[in-house]
Amino acid sequence: MDTVIDRGAPKARNFEPYASNGGSIVAISGKDFVIVASDTRLSEGYMIYTRKQSKLFQLSDKSVLGCTGCWCDTLSLTNIIQSQLKSYLHDHNTIMQPGSIAQLLSTLLYSRRFFPYYVYNVLAGLNENGEGCLYSYDPVGHCEKVSYTAGGSSGVLMQPFLDSWLGKRTVDSPVSEEEALNLVKDAFTAAGERDIYTGDEVVYNIIKKDGIKSGVVQLRKD
Repeated sequence: MDTVIDRGAPKARNFEPYASNGGSIVAISGKDFVIVASDTRLSEGYMIYTRKQSKLFQLSDKSVLGCTGCWCDTLSLTNIIQSQLKSYLHDHNTIMQPGSIAQLLSTLLYSRRFFPYYVYNVLAGLNENGEGCLYSYDPVGHCEKVSYTAGGSSGVLMQPFLDSWLGKRTVDSPVSEEEALNLVKDAFTAAGERDIYTGDEVVYNIIKKDGIKSGVVQLRKD
């Protein structure tokens, strides 16, 4: 007599290639500067991996990439960009300008459109005229030039805040560096109170003609 083994109902085995590691980015451009900032919390679910991980990557003396989302995709993408920039420097003996980097990043993201990098990107820099410029991306490479933006886990909280302060600004009343920095600090302070994936510290870079200045602002740690 054959023995029948009841193995129960079939079980599905799902493949999950992505992980959301939290983090948020805010960037504001001005007449002769641009500020880009991120928090330093790297987490997944209710577990915090580290409280000291910046999501800002300096690409040149005039450009900084803010990248958040799936951390392994972030590292993969930024390593490819940096290697491409080194190759460009050796081939042409000059540093790639932010506008060209923006196109490069868009092409790289679009090349992976069928299995996208699970990241949110903001490229900040100074153009050839020394004016601040910002480029915001979706995961498949659509690029939009903006004057301010917010993204990541707290993007939906911080973007309306920036809209209320900067949405109606005109060329005749540009935002100052001090005001922009205060808005960045206030946006992250508010987001840290409402989003468990944003917190610990804010790292910001101010890009100007004379270089890139960095700073740190403390947020809540719980």
